[in-house]
Amino acid sequence: MTERKGLVTFKGNPLTLIGKEVKVGDAAPDFTALANDLSPISLSSFKGKPLIISSVPSLDTPVCDMSTRRFNQEATALGSDVTILTISMDLPFAQARWCGAAGVQNIMTLSDHRDASFGMAYGLLIKELRLLARAVFVIDKNGKIQYLQLVPEVAQEPDYDGALDALKKVK
Repeated sequence: MTERKGLVTFKGNPLTLIGKEVKVGDAAPDFTALANDLSPISLSSFKGKPLIISSVPSLDTPVCDMSTRRFNQEATALGSDVTILTISMDLPFAQARWCGAAGVQNIMTLSDHRDASFGMAYGLLIKELRLLARAVFVIDKNGKIQYLQLVPEVAQEPDYDGALDALKKVK
């Protein structure tokens, strides 16, 4: 099990990431997470479509709430050929409740709580918290990672414009 220390902090305190490090140009690793209805969803389910994957610690925190709402809003202008996934360790029931309360309908939330399949495959599982680090990926139609932002401070928002600009280049 690969551990990487000091790449991210939470309120200034260094954390340890567990899992395989991925880089721009790599084939996006497959993973399986749970949809809100508890059905398993794999990355391969979205083959042939460009994707934004937003990894967040918990939808029930202010920054995760804000960033997920922002990606939901952006999704309306991107069209049906693009999928946006938000993945967290929240239980599927909590994600469904949050989406309903927030009016989030344009993106898909997935729960990595059961196996941490996504967190391990993308090197984003925080050892000390068993939460996911905040990161954004853009994956092209061919399944290659074209953009990656690992947000260095977990309590900060990602670079939305950077991700959206990268997406425009692969659409």
